[in-house]
Amino acid sequence: MHQKKLIVYKSNHLIESAYKLNLNEQRLLLCCIGMINSSEQIFTTDKFEVTAKDFAKIYDIDERGAYDQLLEVAKSLHNRKITIQNNKIKITTSWISGFVEYKDNSGKIGLWFSQPVLPYLSELKNQFTKYDLSNVAGMSSIYGIRLYELLMQWRTRGNREVEICWLKEIFEIENNYTSISDLKKYVLEPAIRNINNYSNLEVLHSYKKTGRNVTHIILKFKEKEKQPTYIAKRRVKSTNQVTTDNSVNNLDYFASMRMKFGDALPINAVPEEIITILKEQGRW
Repeated sequence: MHQKKLIVYKSNHLIESAYKLNLNEQRLLLCCIGMINSSEQIFTTDKFEVTAKDFAKIYDIDERGAYDQLLEVAKSLHNRKITIQNNKIKITTSWISGFVEYKDNSGKIGLWFSQPVLPYLSELKNQFTKYDLSNVAGMSSIYGIRLYELLMQWRTRGNREVEICWLKEIFEIENNYTSISDLKKYVLEPAIRNINNYSNLEVLHSYKKTGRNVTHIILKFKEKEKQPTYIAKRRVKSTNQVTTDNSVNNLDYFASMRMKFGDALPINAVPEEIITILKEQGRW
């Protein structure tokens, strides 16, 4: 499967829906969505499968770690909900139908999308967004992936002004990061760094106030002159080579180490406060 170029197609209603997935849940769903022929009809009986080997190659992580991560996704994904606003109709549903199938002997995971989600993934004729999965494969921020999709939705314009309250609503973090400084530090700034570092877009951003409060983020973006392909780097074979830099401000470093080593990353090599923050961000 990893030899095939995966292109993600999503209805714009799905792009702007409200949900929160952790990093591996989001990665798995994107792999499966990338397998869908968006112009054809799909059914709840259509199963989408991803192997740990493919998952590891696509996201440049340790294959043993990929086995463990897919096993965790198999346990959690069936509980994840999504709320889709389609004109005046609001639908809250599960992403998948029934359960996730995990074959331990082959490290293969299979899922079936739920009926209410299918119209937003298949038979798409207009008002949809598409992008190459490789443009988000290197991202470690769940918000980076979501923000990238919102930008790609407006890719022909090259700018988008987004209301902070609405963004928090669709990211399902309305009750978190109550101060704008925390929201910038833990959500917006890491997301934009991820987009600039790993995707085909180059983003500049600023903030707009209404009265004394920051209410909007303004994003100006363009295609990079030379679009980078996310290329898997040679993996470090020994976890003893993990740095012991324990700076709380070095979140991106620890997130990248978690992405590379998975559960093989020694917990005692990472400060507890770092793990807590990364879990809140969906990057652990």
